[in-house]
Amino acid sequence: MTTTSLLIFAIAGLFAGILAGFLGIGGGTVLVPLLVALKYTPVQAVGTSSLAILITAISGSVQNWRMGLFSFKRVIAIGFPAVVTAQIGAYLATQFRPYLLLAAFGLLLLLNIYLVELRKQLTIKKKQEEEQELKTPGSHDTIPKNSNIFFNPNFARIATGSAAGILAGLFGVGGGVIMVPLQILLLGETIKVAIQTSLGVIVITAISATIGHAFRGNVLLVEGLLLGCGGFLGAQISTRFLPKLPNEVVSLAFRTLLGILSIYVFWQAWQNYNDFKI
Repeated sequence: MTTTSLLIFAIAGLFAGILAGFLGIGGGTVLVPLLVALKYTPVQAVGTSSLAILITAISGSVQNWRMGLFSFKRVIAIGFPAVVTAQIGAYLATQFRPYLLLAAFGLLLLLNIYLVELRKQLTIKKKQEEEQELKTPGSHDTIPKNSNIFFNPNFARIATGSAAGILAGLFGVGGGVIMVPLQILLLGETIKVAIQTSLGVIVITAISATIGHAFRGNVLLVEGLLLGCGGFLGAQISTRFLPKLPNEVVSLAFRTLLGILSIYVFWQAWQNYNDFKI
């Protein structure tokens, strides 16, 4: 491996780690497209990304725990079903043609932009309803801040964890791209709490996904460790700054990142499809 390659992997890992702490994603949304651009196969990109994500998520979660921002109860409730479904995702990743895997990944990113915006609209609507109830004489019923009026909380946690596990194995992401909006949408969490919980669950999903891909020969050890070491440092930096940022800024950053990456991934899928036809 050349010095240039080492530098690229280190910088990419650092950037992914910063995103992990700020946005509650494992960094796979950045690492998978990068590895594909470096001419690794999509399934190798997915497997190697899982290893790097594991190191990054451990770093960020330890820092959140030291700052008193880590809830073991939330993490375990969502992470347990993810362990099982991550193996399903790792198996499915080997069954799809590369361009289909990339196209599905791009659609996933676009879906999450919609989910975050949907929750924002629902939150505004609920706040307006609460204000109306307070103005209505004789009405003293209020809805708790984090109550869920749409779904059973236990079902929502199982659904969130299961979806995150499948995505971790299938796409090489930690699952944060789906966990953050689902926690906001289904559980009524604030975006900061959703990010901190997501990072903890990613440790669990990444362990399961990495094991599944390692058995299938999809994990490139050297590349994964290099990316992970950069991510370790990046996550330490970003988790210290997250509590100081306004929710609106974090939400905008999350949606902007997903939009940019979806365009890039669709372009990669098109290139791969053309190569496949040839």
